[in-house]
Amino acid sequence: MIQFKNIDIYYFSGTGNSKNCAIWFQRSAQEAGTECRIHDITRLEHTKITAPDMNTLVVFISPVHGFNYPPIMLNFITRFPRGSSPVVLMNTRAGMLIKNWITPGLSGITFYLSAFILALKGYSFRSFYPVNLPSNWISVHPGLNERTVKYLHQKNMEQVEGFASAILSGARNFRSCFELIQDAIIAPIAVLYYFIGRFFLAKTYYASADCDNCGLCSKNCPVQAIHTIRNRPYWTIHCESCMKCLGNCPQKAIETAHGFVGIIIVIYNLVLLSLMYKYVYPVSPIIDNALIRFLIEPVILIAFTSAAYFIAHITLGFRFFERLMVFTSLTKYKFWGRRYKALKQYGNKS
Repeated sequence: MIQFKNIDIYYFSGTGNSKNCAIWFQRSAQEAGTECRIHDITRLEHTKITAPDMNTLVVFISPVHGFNYPPIMLNFITRFPRGSSPVVLMNTRAGMLIKNWITPGLSGITFYLSAFILALKGYSFRSFYPVNLPSNWISVHPGLNERTVKYLHQKNMEQVEGFASAILSGARNFRSCFELIQDAIIAPIAVLYYFIGRFFLAKTYYASADCDNCGLCSKNCPVQAIHTIRNRPYWTIHCESCMKCLGNCPQKAIETAHGFVGIIIVIYNLVLLSLMYKYVYPVSPIIDNALIRFLIEPVILIAFTSAAYFIAHITLGFRFFERLMVFTSLTKYKFWGRRYKALKQYGNKS
């Protein structure tokens, strides 16, 4: 068995999936007699990190956001000190369940971009390992039922602990590279999400009248993206859509504004773009260019969405508009809006 002197695990977690993976890996390491430390990267923003030595295994664990690591993890990896230690890259991605078959999520460019950055810093790699824990993104799909959540936790706990033991025994695991073709196909979506999609999605969350202004969402936001405006939580474009606020709100007051999103898309496509093509683009051949349009239209969309979101936030103070937002939000309904957070009991040996 290869005995690393130390293992340092750096994780980012919204609803707890990646944190559980870190705990499971740490447990296997400790059982093998290897010192293993886990670090929440949100607490290391202003901390100077010492370069690991050759005998230290470095593990990065983060959820997949838009088929890539979220910006907070990418930024952390970018500022991680140079070194030559072995590295394990892990991600938690949207697992689902059909009977007893776990349907895998998609990693996209998650491993490849991060590996490229770390390789430039001198690191080598022992594994790229995806973990198909429950998808928490109830903004885009119905929440998973209790049986599915428990089953995925149990199976993935066993797999991660087995994986960690194998890595400590000297094994390498790059089976995720067999997904290279599908990852390459969705790579453009990952790029669009990073530069456009995440800013748009940041403006889809709001707090209903059930909010009691406890302040937990803004206090616990990993990226401090939630402010208080007019006595209501207000999501800025820095939001990473990690779903921590939505999954942990004591009053279940945080919703996704599906109706609002629909209106924004309709107005943008039928009104704003029509006006642009009729009055703005014909003004100059420089502007009326496919590449220029590709670059400026997303900016217009984000600016328009941000302005509309601010107006919608103000109208939430009126009962009629607040109820309209609520009843056009799928997350309000039981068949869709099951809140999710990782099961804590799976952080301890049962």
